[in-house]
Amino acid sequence: MRPVNPPPCESPAEAEGRLLAWLRACASRVLVALSGGADSALVLSLAVEALGPERVLAVTSRSESLPTEELEAARSQARALGVEHLTLAGSELDLEAFRRNAPDRCFHCKDSLYSELGRLAAVRSIAHVLDGTNADDVGEHRPGYAAGLRHGVRSPLLECGLTKALVRAVSRTRCLVTWDKPAEACLSSRFPYGTEVTPEGLARVAAAERVLKQLGFATVRVRVHDPVARVEVPLGDLTRLLSPGVRERAVEGLKAAGFPYVTVDLEGFRSGSLNEALRARPNLTPLAGLDDPGLEVCETSEEPRERPTPEGRESALRSRQVPK
Repeated sequence: MRPVNPPPCESPAEAEGRLLAWLRACASRVLVALSGGADSALVLSLAVEALGPERVLAVTSRSESLPTEELEAARSQARALGVEHLTLAGSELDLEAFRRNAPDRCFHCKDSLYSELGRLAAVRSIAHVLDGTNADDVGEHRPGYAAGLRHGVRSPLLECGLTKALVRAVSRTRCLVTWDKPAEACLSSRFPYGTEVTPEGLARVAAAERVLKQLGFATVRVRVHDPVARVEVPLGDLTRLLSPGVRERAVEGLKAAGFPYVTVDLEGFRSGSLNEALRARPNLTPLAGLDDPGLEVCETSEEPRERPTPEGRESALRSRQVPK
């Protein structure tokens, strides 16, 4: 059971020391679920220092929901530390429960991912699978956290009490290039709940956000309300986005990506802004099962269901393969 309220760290140095002690206590090989972001990059860096690169395996799931740039970032991070890095083939889009995009979408993605990581860890005689969940994450709508609990995934940042601010502070002292990297979320999070997630839709979002990032907007979300794209950038970037020359290039690029209409959200960037619909429509909130990782997360209009058998899950995930 993960500790819920570890004592707060007083400084980045204390946080780093606590994490290194936690990792050394593993006393065995670890597998790090590496996304390319700041959190898992810090876990990987500290695991290498604590255990040595030969006792650390980094794994990234290659899917349509992961921007190509993030996969390349993960590969670069592992390569810089001399760590073996594997990518998982297959796609969460093979799962109907994921494609239908209910509020528990993330649970089904993580459930399949952690199942594969567990099998890979067993083959490699690795005792612990680690992720990058931090102490700020658990207060948000994150059904994937329940999947991690169910599969026994450990979260050193969370268990050592590191907030996102501390993650960035420790990363900066370690000279990690990710210390100020904007937070990313999988591309599936750009679709309102109930809108089917498709390969074509994900490709449109990836192309649209790439256009805006090439215009210099580091933090951006393109939310899909077909046929409209709703663009979110931080409030401080709104003036530049709407400035002559930039606005026209943004509109042209998003239309080329497949959006006939382009709008700008005047509230600015909000992480997880589509979750605002859950507060407006509480019947959509996937509460059942979150407290019990042995139950499947489902909509509140249903009773908690028994989880499918491992054989049934493996059949549904037959296209996902672990590289040798």
